[in-house]
Amino acid sequence: MTTQTLLPATPAVTRPLATRPSLADTVSQTLAMAWRALKKMRRNPEQFFDVTFQPILFTAMFAYIFGGAISGSVAEYLPLIIPGILAQTALTASMATGTQMREDMDKGVFDRFKAMPIARIAPLAGPMLADLLRYGIAATITIAVGIAMGFRPGGGVVGVVAGWALTVFAGWSLSWIFAWLGTVARSAQAVQGIGMMIMFPLTFLSNAFVPTSTLPGWLATFVKVNPVSHVVTACRDLINDGSLTAEVGWAMLGCSIIVAVFAPLAVRSYSRKM
Repeated sequence: MTTQTLLPATPAVTRPLATRPSLADTVSQTLAMAWRALKKMRRNPEQFFDVTFQPILFTAMFAYIFGGAISGSVAEYLPLIIPGILAQTALTASMATGTQMREDMDKGVFDRFKAMPIARIAPLAGPMLADLLRYGIAATITIAVGIAMGFRPGGGVVGVVAGWALTVFAGWSLSWIFAWLGTVARSAQAVQGIGMMIMFPLTFLSNAFVPTSTLPGWLATFVKVNPVSHVVTACRDLINDGSLTAEVGWAMLGCSIIVAVFAPLAVRSYSRKM
C-alpha cells in the first residue's frame, strides 16, 4: 500500500476591498483633475474664444445698436446692459463645460478613470473647478469693455468685485446642469443643441437687455421668476449701487439650489457609466 502525502491547503488569495476615498483624497484628486484641465486649456487656446471675443462683441453690439432705442443713449444703457452681458456670458461659458465633457467621454478619456481608485466626483468637479478661470476672464473682459465705452460703476471697487464674484459663482453653478447633460446626452452636438435651447429662453426672456416694465404682463410674470433675472438684478444692485439687497440673497440661494440638485444627478449618471 502506498501512502499519499497530503499537501497543506493553500489559503485563497483575497484582493483587498477598495476603500472609499477620504475627504482629503477627494480634494487632492479634484485638484489634480483641475490641473489636468488647465493644462488642456493651455494647449488648446481656442477654448478661450467664447470668453474673450464674445464679451467684446456682445457688449459693443448691444450697446451701440439698442442703447439709443431703449435708454436714449449708449451711456444710459450701459448700467443696464453690462450686468446682462455678464449673466449671458457666464451661461454661455458654462454650456461649453458639458460639451467638452461629452467629447472626453466619447474619446475614451473617462474609460481610463474606471480603473483608477479615485473619488467619483473628481473627474467631474475638477474640470469645472478649472473653468472658474474662464468665467473670471469673461466677467473681467465684459466689465473692462464697459468701462472703456464710458461705463462708470456707482458701486465702486467693492461693488464691482462683488458683482464679478457673483457672476463667476452663477456660471459655476449653471455648469452642473450642463455637466449632467454631458453624461446623459449621446453626443457633444446633442449637448450643444440642448444647451442652446436652454440658453436663449433664459437669457432673452429675462431682464438682461430691457427693463421688465416695458414687457407685456404675461411675459413680465415669467421674467420675474426667471433665475437669470435674479442674477442680473443682483449684479446691477452690487455694481451700480453697491447695495447688498434681497436679490443678491435670492440669486445666491438659487445658484446653491442648482448645485444641490444637479451635482448629485451628474455624479450619479456618471457613476452608472463607470
